[in-house]
Amino acid sequence: MNQQHQGERTRIREAMDRLLTGQATASNGSLTVVALAAEAAVHRMAILKRHADLRNEFYERVRNETQQIPETEKRLRETVTKLKKTVSNQKAEIEELRQLVTNLTLANAVLTQNADAPTEPDPVPDNIVPFRRPTT
Repeated sequence: MNQQHQGERTRIREAMDRLLTGQATASNGSLTVVALAAEAAVHRMAILKRHADLRNEFYERVRNETQQIPETEKRLRETVTKLKKTVSNQKAEIEELRQLVTNLTLANAVLTQNADAPTEPDPVPDNIVPFRRPTT
């Protein structure tokens, strides 16, 4: 690791300490990687790419020292909850559609069977006299 990266790591660790003690000087004090990057005066992507171990350490310290859940984990949990609800709704809709297909198939079978039956003329009551056809 070169000197620049070592300097970044030192600044990031110092920024972690300031954020966790509530003494932020260069950020809004939130316990996020964005605030950590601002506090350490490094680019956010440097923490996410080059110093991923420090990012994980930061989140672990947030969890242990402040008894808080990191903001990213909260958002992920909310997303998972929404997705589970969506999956549940879709399963219910699929079951409803399967029931509808079954009912429509049965109705089709009944209608097809009735259409195939030979049609008998309706019986004529005894008190009705049919008209004669006109002759031309």
